[in-house]
Amino acid sequence: MLRYSAFLLVIFVTGAVQASDPDRPNILWISVEDIGPHLGCYGDQDAITPTLDALAARGVRYDNVFTTCPVCATNRSSIITGMYPTSIGAQYMRCKSKLPAGVQCFPAYLREAGYYCTNNAKTDYNLVDDGKPWNESSKKAHWRDRADGQPFFAVFNLTNTHESKIWPRGQRHRKQTPDLTPDERQDPEQLTPPPFLPNTKQTRRDWANYLENITQADYYTAKLLAELREDGLEEDTIVFFWSDHGAGLPRNKRWPYDSGLRVPFIVHVPPKFRQPGQGKEGGVDEQLISFVDLAPTVLNLTGIDRPGYLQGTAFLGADLTAPREYAISTRDRMDERNDCIRSVRDHRFRYIRNFMPWKPYAQWISYGERNATMQELRRLDAAGELPAGSQLFMADRKPVEELYDLQNDPHELVNLADRPSEESRAVLQRMRQELSAWQQATGDLGLIPEPIVRQREAALGDCLEILKQPGAKRSMTRIRKLLAPDLAEPERAEMARNALGAEDPTVRYWGVNVLGAWPAELDSSAEWRSQMTAMLDDPSGVVRVAAAAALCRAESEPPEDAVQTLVTDLADENPWRWTSLAHRPRRH
Repeated sequence: MLRYSAFLLVIFVTGAVQASDPDRPNILWISVEDIGPHLGCYGDQDAITPTLDALAARGVRYDNVFTTCPVCATNRSSIITGMYPTSIGAQYMRCKSKLPAGVQCFPAYLREAGYYCTNNAKTDYNLVDDGKPWNESSKKAHWRDRADGQPFFAVFNLTNTHESKIWPRGQRHRKQTPDLTPDERQDPEQLTPPPFLPNTKQTRRDWANYLENITQADYYTAKLLAELREDGLEEDTIVFFWSDHGAGLPRNKRWPYDSGLRVPFIVHVPPKFRQPGQGKEGGVDEQLISFVDLAPTVLNLTGIDRPGYLQGTAFLGADLTAPREYAISTRDRMDERNDCIRSVRDHRFRYIRNFMPWKPYAQWISYGERNATMQELRRLDAAGELPAGSQLFMADRKPVEELYDLQNDPHELVNLADRPSEESRAVLQRMRQELSAWQQATGDLGLIPEPIVRQREAALGDCLEILKQPGAKRSMTRIRKLLAPDLAEPERAEMARNALGAEDPTVRYWGVNVLGAWPAELDSSAEWRSQMTAMLDDPSGVVRVAAAAALCRAESEPPEDAVQTLVTDLADENPWRWTSLAHRPRRH
């Protein structure tokens, strides 16, 4: 590790070094953006990550850690609150949800207990107001500014691995990886991208940039660990290293597969703070962990009582409960594209439930389209030259269910839900039940259209109140029955027609979507067109828009009244006004 010798020298620090309370651990979080477990300590043969490998050698490498969402802001809402984003209305990328009554961002509890809490510097919590949980949140935030003897919780968010840092080429990329030696540069022609991505020149270059950005993050990590050592705090500080979700490339980030959800996660607990059976040097921990578990774990390690609303469980410290059996993750609106997917992972299988199967995987998201690998997928798709591993991701619509055996299919390429065997049918049934139980237990708001969630949040004060209202759970039960994957299609069609007359606009919304798009051949009669046309006058904007979209998809020449509905309801300065429950007549 001679390349880090400069970082290991004692750096002059203004002011005296501050010793910590010996009975309470300091906590240091080093987070990076947009990387999967592509580190040497995870067995990646191309990775150059000596600092992180050394940290794993004296700490514990966790092999089954999954984020709650495969994108940053939604996932960060679960990290900072210890609650699923789908419970508090924060599941939409770049939304602004209110903290529910009685809920705090968890560093506030550490501050109340005397900890000095710093964040350097990204927040991005999808919250209107985070309650100011930090003593300092800025690019200057550091544990060195605390009072003498004060324990600290310090977060450093390294952003150099973000997906946008993959895009630059040539000298621009070299400038953002300034510490790499010539030997640490990747040769794209010697790399093989994952099999769900095309193996082309542009994709290999993207993969090389991705790996080089990780090496640069390794340098930054070395600097932070050197500062900890210089301050004499190494044996008083529990160090966490993790990524906020998978790689910033197509079918990784934004997608609820292992490639988007499974992250590197390393923890070093100094001997004085280890509980029996925990923290063995060079250990590998196979237990399932969700990012909703981070808040309760830090509170447990610091001896702070955990509030009852937390939805995760501690995985380190004293008095632990049994490890979790499932890690559940979600995908909802990503930037400008709406979707609704739920994903259940146990130690071997991943189950994915696509609630909007009529939508393609690769919806056009302007930001993601700037990626050269995404452009390659578009090019090869248009030319009919997609490799087999990319064909499902570029399909026109999604299957209702997906099931993958990670033991035999680590890249999730063979959908066992399409190849039912006795074993896969049993796993499907078990996973369906687990998902349904989780949705009910956590109050999953994903089946309520986002505009209606925001309306009801404004009326009720916070999102936790939405499903407590009279009739709300009954509506959710009705929708889940309508969308059940094993429901016979004639019965589904009848239930959808009945849903069109429901009092709750959320139920009508799903009735329109089922009749209008799932599957396309469900009902294409004149009666269907009449029903959809009638829904263009529905009191709720989300229902009108869903009906108009269905009519436009069904006809080679979109009907004028459907187009006019879209123009009227969507062309509005206020993005939520068009969803008003008050009737807004169409213009003819």
